[in-house]
Amino acid sequence: MRALIVDDSKSMRMILARSLRELDFEIIEAGDGQEALDRLNQGEPVDLMLVDWNMPVMNGYELVCAVRANVMFGDIRIMMVTTETSMENMTKALDAGANEYLMKPFTKELLLDKLALLGLN
Repeated sequence: MRALIVDDSKSMRMILARSLRELDFEIIEAGDGQEALDRLNQGEPVDLMLVDWNMPVMNGYELVCAVRANVMFGDIRIMMVTTETSMENMTKALDAGANEYLMKPFTKELLLDKLALLGLN
């Protein structure tokens, strides 16, 4: 399984990558939504995307919308991993096509629970 971690924080990408590697995920990283979309459009195969909301260039919500607008990416599971805690933003992300929503800060156990809901652990 391959996971694309999209976050402008290098330390957050490292935290998520460490947890996913323990589950035998191969990790790809992007520092913003546009970089992630470029990687997908270049044919980078991905099973799971973990996406922050607040990033420069293209935010996570815009990325989710762009990914879901392309039928080639329909099988990718998307989890928003963000500090955005309002119910309005959670609903907006899920309506746009995110499969799960994880609020920062989170525990490793909560991340694993969300992955289990997606059938990925």
